[in-house]
Amino acid sequence: MTQDRFPRGKAAIVAGATYGIGQMPGMSSMDLAVGASLAALDQAGLRPDQVDGLFIGLPDDFMSGLGFAEYLGISPRLTDNNRTGGSSFLTHAMWAALALEAGQCDVALIAYGSNQRSGAGKLVSSMRPSPNEAPYRLARPVGAYALAASRYAHQYGLKREQLGAVAIAARQWAMLNPEAAMREPLDMAQYLSARMVAEPLSVRDCCLVTDGAAAVVMTRADRARDHCARPAYLLGAAAATDHREITNMPDLTVTAAVRSGARAYAQAGVRPQDIDVLELYDAFTINPILFLEDLGFCAKGEGAAFVENGRIAPGGELPVNTNGGGLSCVHPGMYGLFTMVEAYVQLAGLGGARQVPGASLALAHGNGGELSSQATLILGAAETL
Repeated sequence: MTQDRFPRGKAAIVAGATYGIGQMPGMSSMDLAVGASLAALDQAGLRPDQVDGLFIGLPDDFMSGLGFAEYLGISPRLTDNNRTGGSSFLTHAMWAALALEAGQCDVALIAYGSNQRSGAGKLVSSMRPSPNEAPYRLARPVGAYALAASRYAHQYGLKREQLGAVAIAARQWAMLNPEAAMREPLDMAQYLSARMVAEPLSVRDCCLVTDGAAAVVMTRADRARDHCARPAYLLGAAAATDHREITNMPDLTVTAAVRSGARAYAQAGVRPQDIDVLELYDAFTINPILFLEDLGFCAKGEGAAFVENGRIAPGGELPVNTNGGGLSCVHPGMYGLFTMVEAYVQLAGLGGARQVPGASLALAHGNGGELSSQATLILGAAETL
């Protein structure tokens, strides 16, 4: 296999913004994405017409890159609206870093928005139905993740209280985040009494359904300090895919994050134990358990025990999803870009009450489809270069 060659530390995130988290009636997905983009560009001291690399993947327009550029009134040299679900935006960061290093663009904007909540009942899915799985009428996507959780429980053992530990940790982080959609306390009794959706996953194991948008701005490292006091440098980036349909997943307890994570670590020259803050795509509570294992933070089969006793909650050993994640902060159809924004926020020291002290190395991980497509970024402050 060809050896990865990645321009370690040659590109950086210099701004990151969210917009419209919760419910924004009357706004389209495009409107929301533009709102986040303008906020991020303003942070960086840049004008829209300075963007010459555009990366976007709106849920309701397969040519969203063209429409978005038209909306902003810009003519980028490079436009990409590849969509692989929630991993899309982390692969966008990888392509942006390569394009910046090659001189194909100078300012890259990565954006996403969705009015999934306020537009409920009006959205039309662009996903191709599965001819093999449709006859079984599996509730999507929760049924697919419930299959993974059930297999994990059979193979390694899984208590509902362990899934609950993930949900409660996310809520505790969200309570520290003024932008989070769900900030009410959640305890184990409330978790255990929640309505079952697809066994073993209850409504408290499922991500929120919200409106919202996010955007990040990237530049070459030599320009980063012109736009940000503490940039987040991209040290490693890798992606991996091994199926589309959940019934074709080689092992329901092992995701392609095993491969994307290993490559990203190697590019960055770091190990899991070096990571200060971890931002994972938590569409369901089983996700962080699988990703903690596959990204090397614990052995296979040990993830459920790993999350117990507040280990990933505020004040715990490993800060995970410090904004509240998709479970308690925001989930407008795809959450991946929000992992990047929060990683940037933590490395830039902008986290306020949820700030992880001394955070200098972050991992952001995106998941697309039904555990189908995985993408991992390693981001570091200047002292990690």
